[in-house]
Amino acid sequence: MSAKYIEKQRQRAPSARSLETKARILDAAEALFAERGFEGASIRDIATRAGVQVGLVHHHGGGKEELFFQTVARRADELARIRMQALEDQRAQGPLTLRGILDCFIRPYVSLAESGGPGWMAYGRLVAHVSVDPRWRHIAAECFDPTAQLFIREIAALYPQADPALLATGQVYSVSAMLAHLNSAWRVQALSQGGDLSGIDQLVEFCAAGIEAMVHSGRARLSR
Repeated sequence: MSAKYIEKQRQRAPSARSLETKARILDAAEALFAERGFEGASIRDIATRAGVQVGLVHHHGGGKEELFFQTVARRADELARIRMQALEDQRAQGPLTLRGILDCFIRPYVSLAESGGPGWMAYGRLVAHVSVDPRWRHIAAECFDPTAQLFIREIAALYPQADPALLATGQVYSVSAMLAHLNSAWRVQALSQGGDLSGIDQLVEFCAAGIEAMVHSGRARLSR
């Protein structure tokens, strides 16, 4: 192996220090974008939170929009893999059901948000930012839609006569319920005056019941 080839490989492979610096930058960007939104988080503030120079943020993250994309994509890729594995494990146990499919989509993220560190909770807020702002349509299309569409197809196989728009709506509503489950516990406690909070099983049941109701309502309209 030539010395020239080894040198090229060394240039291509980032050092451990470089990877650690980029991780700190993405962690800082994630926290600030989640807290303040895209407009409220400045590159300078991200650099300060990460403990690096502003130039390093540009070096590792590019411009602000590219940094926002990288921050969202980082956890989206990991979560998609976990969800896909959960779906394959569920399929190996027998025929898929609506509740089983939704469990494979919902449980991985809720579990990570509750026990995987503060970054996963912040990621949920980033998902909410992207989901409600059409200007991030391209981020949603690349980071979220492939996995969401795969799960919608699995649900559609259970309800082949259902309107695809109803199933897509059910998917979006389920994501909203999942994020509310994680971020609005304080409201539930306030409104219930100290009652017990629901768990993942109740969340999955709520989402499944909603989709079933929408499907049955759609069938009823068609039969009129």
